[in-house]
Amino acid sequence: MKRTEVLKTYKLFINGEFPRTESGRHIELKDKQKNHIANICKASRKDFRNAVSAALTSQPSWAGRTAYNRSQILYRMAEMAEGRKGQLQKELEFFIPAAKAKTEVEKSIDMMIYYAGFCDKYSALASSVNPVSGPFFNFSVPEPMGIVSVLCPDEPSLLGFVAMVMPAVAGGNTVVALCSEKNPLPVLTLTEIFATSDLPKGVINVLSGERAELASHFATHMEVNALAAASAGDELLKELGLLCADTVKRFIHHEADVWINDAGLYRIMEFQEIKTTWHPIDKAIGTAAKY
Repeated sequence: MKRTEVLKTYKLFINGEFPRTESGRHIELKDKQKNHIANICKASRKDFRNAVSAALTSQPSWAGRTAYNRSQILYRMAEMAEGRKGQLQKELEFFIPAAKAKTEVEKSIDMMIYYAGFCDKYSALASSVNPVSGPFFNFSVPEPMGIVSVLCPDEPSLLGFVAMVMPAVAGGNTVVALCSEKNPLPVLTLTEIFATSDLPKGVINVLSGERAELASHFATHMEVNALAAASAGDELLKELGLLCADTVKRFIHHEADVWINDAGLYRIMEFQEIKTTWHPIDKAIGTAAKY
């Protein structure tokens, strides 16, 4: 008897778990040849609210970890992704050539390592001791914004996700991301790697579904502190900008190529606030310092 292939249902990733969408809806994902290759959960507004709640709970403890510890966790995620390169590449090959898929997987893993190395360096690079006229010290240091919602590009699906999510997480933020609508498979597989690595639950939450349905919710939720977007149409970008302004939310938009090719300190700093502290100088110390 001929065996019937059982198609995998890729679930959402919320609070370190893999729930189905509360709406019960799904998308039949088809490859370039229009073959049905998988079932994808179609996330709803309620799923997004659940993800934000998880991110809100985990953000203080994630930001409170040492930078070195965050670096170790991101590096561990890259190590585990290296062990599943074959699967990630196969899922990309449903839509792009094998050589391109291989390159994208390798660049994605390299970028995870790159931001792992930045965790304990960006603060020193972006901090300053400010010159002031008076008996006090003045320091400025970066602090994470809190919760970042991310609208990932359709292409490149895996590398685009990594390039947008890792700088936010490296800087102590927690994330709710909507992955590629065209090919969410490699990102949803990456969440299985997150779940079995040392990443605390709720730090990265990933939804799959339709951008047109969910984008406005990503921009209006009052607990979200920043929205990052890539490769959205002009009309949607304008709408998102206005919605972010209404809720006093930072709106960060670059084309996918910018997120990927200009990775580094400035991408991390887009998800940071600068805190300035004034500290009085003890009179005795100030007097002694003159001689």
